[in-house]
Amino acid sequence: MKKRDILVLLGGLIIVAILWMAPPETTKHIPKDDTHQKFYDMIKKDGPAGKKAAEKFCQDCHNPTQMPFPAEHPPKFRCTFCHKLDS
Repeated sequence: MKKRDILVLLGGLIIVAILWMAPPETTKHIPKDDTHQKFYDMIKKDGPAGKKAAEKFCQDCHNPTQMPFPAEHPPKFRCTFCHKLDS
């Protein structure tokens, strides 16, 4: 083996080790219930464009008066970027 091959192999092993140690997913999924079903339909029908269309309706319910976000919650305009759909 050449030195270059060993370095590539070590680099690959380091990447795999870092990914292996990644923390588990903790972000809640979008519930698959009657309230959210219309958004599932939108997203399935239109793909990525449907995600953006569906996100426009999130703050109708998820707002400071009805369902407030935790203080450490990131920007509230990209819901489906972090919150995935249930299968």
